[in-house]
Amino acid sequence: MNGIGFHTLIRREIKRTMAVINQVIWPPVVSTLLYIVIIGMSLGGRVQEVVGVPYLTYLIPGLIALTVVDSSYGESSSSLFQHRFMNSIQELLISPLAYWEIVGGFVLGSVTRALVLGNMLMLFLPVFAHRWPAHWGLYFLMMILISVFFSSVGLVMALWGEKWDQIAIPQTFIFTPLIWIGGSFSPLALLPAPLQTIARLNPVFYLLDGFRYAMLDVHEAPVWASIGLAALLAGGAFCLVLRLFQVGYKLRA
Repeated sequence: MNGIGFHTLIRREIKRTMAVINQVIWPPVVSTLLYIVIIGMSLGGRVQEVVGVPYLTYLIPGLIALTVVDSSYGESSSSLFQHRFMNSIQELLISPLAYWEIVGGFVLGSVTRALVLGNMLMLFLPVFAHRWPAHWGLYFLMMILISVFFSSVGLVMALWGEKWDQIAIPQTFIFTPLIWIGGSFSPLALLPAPLQTIARLNPVFYLLDGFRYAMLDVHEAPVWASIGLAALLAGGAFCLVLRLFQVGYKLRA
């Protein structure tokens, strides 16, 4: 293992985030705060409890997971696509780094950013709900698995895309509908019957439900199913992007 090169790649990704901190850190914090104040407090006065907890408390984990998804995907996809766009990816490919170290560097850079941002938002839970995550170990595990999955998907899209606009397609047409239907803002019981069936087939629902269980100790799906699916998706997506690097998909002529 090339420890120096691997560490340098991760550190570069972190520096890249810090260079645009006003674009990638503070806007999600402000947006989440507005969601809590406008949606959580207004609906919280009408919807007293959902799945045994106040609505405002129920809302916070979904907002954190939503931010982790956007942050993870945006960081990895934009970073790798920029390397391809500027043709600097060739410098990485000829460096003494194994393919898994290159992919791991991009993913761990995204996970670091997601952890920092997600834990900043987690502080809204004691502030507004007067409680802390119920299962700390599972809380970090689910956040990391969610981040690894969407970071890896971001790398796949960065390899596939030919224009910057194509990178945003999954966020607009895939991730956002899946997250909204997946219980980020309301439990399945409040959805119309047809949407409940769709939500049960939605893998993002299980990711959000497992993350909410880690924070609030409430869940709508079996916890083991949420953890297992999160691990399977994260591992599968990482292996896919690693394979794409190995075969040189859109990396070598």
